[in-house]
Amino acid sequence: MTAHTKVRVKEHVIENGELVSRRRFLRRTAATAAAAGAATVAMPQVSRAQTVVLKMQGAWGAADIFNDFAKEYVDRVNAMAGGRLRIEYLVAGSVVKPFSIHDAVHDGILDAGHTVAAYWYGKHPAASLFGTGPVFGFTAHEGIAWMYKGGGLELYHELLDMLGLNITGFFAMPMPTQPLGWFSKPVESAGDLKGLKYRTVGLATKVMQKLGMSVVQLPGGEIVPALERGVIDAFEYNNPTSDLRFGAPDVRKVYMMGSYHQAQEYFEIIFNRDKFNSLPDEHKAILRHAAEAANTANYATAMDQYSKDFIALQEQHGVKVYRTPKEVFEAQLKAWDEVLKELTQDPFFKKVADSQMAWAKRVMGYLFYNQADYKLAYEHYFGKLPF
Repeated sequence: MTAHTKVRVKEHVIENGELVSRRRFLRRTAATAAAAGAATVAMPQVSRAQTVVLKMQGAWGAADIFNDFAKEYVDRVNAMAGGRLRIEYLVAGSVVKPFSIHDAVHDGILDAGHTVAAYWYGKHPAASLFGTGPVFGFTAHEGIAWMYKGGGLELYHELLDMLGLNITGFFAMPMPTQPLGWFSKPVESAGDLKGLKYRTVGLATKVMQKLGMSVVQLPGGEIVPALERGVIDAFEYNNPTSDLRFGAPDVRKVYMMGSYHQAQEYFEIIFNRDKFNSLPDEHKAILRHAAEAANTANYATAMDQYSKDFIALQEQHGVKVYRTPKEVFEAQLKAWDEVLKELTQDPFFKKVADSQMAWAKRVMGYLFYNQADYKLAYEHYFGKLPF
């Protein structure tokens, strides 16, 4: 008798050499068959029922490193969702222009967008406080912390509700301070800025106007053509890598580093609210927590690439870099004071600004006491910096 031989003996079955109750044998066989059937039929049906594809467009040109950052978010969502939720990512202009993403997501033309809040601050100036806001002493790292632990995300959604926008969203990537930008000659004083036609976005437009500049808001892909047509004299975008990739060193050779006009900013990852609310809770959680994961991925990519391209701009493209003078920083702070005085007449704007100030006072009060002097340590090993 082999190991798998079964022999019937009246009401019993001999299985593998043992006498087993026939009824018990039949019950066990039926249970096994039912389990196998469920595994082969029921599970795939559940998985297919939950599969959904979201169409997301970024506000970034195909070559911009911001597309890489958007894809890092998308890759994390797709990997965590295991095929039951998938984001299809499209570059700027695939469906709508960069400044139209917010409207397209609201209308359901797009399911999702990867953008920045400064691009729609025309709907309400408080939008710019969720990126490119006043400088109260905190960096983008503490700004992201305010979003998630200081009430910022709740205020952001309150603004969306107040404007009747069918949108929900999250924030990712604490961006380093944005350079003052690209000029035809070094900026040695605040007076050198007066009369220049300058590209920036968000509330930074009001700040730079206070310094005597004529400001134009443009997406990144339109900056170089505008400079070539004389629409602008100088510009900023965001970082050495983006600037290098869209050709900034081909049109200007002076790069002024450091500014208060956009000292902290973050990506805004938005979803059509009806679409988002229709998803299972597990998918909503993935979309939120992938934004938190993208913070680390994006910042690591930025530090690696920005630093390499900052060197390449100087060594391979003949760019001269300068630290923005202290006088310009001081003039920008005074300009922010004027902008705040005007805009805090709006109760909601004041509510958000007050929240940020309270957070900055508490959090930075701790950090400034405790932080090490990193510049001192750098100069100890690598020599004095020229500023």
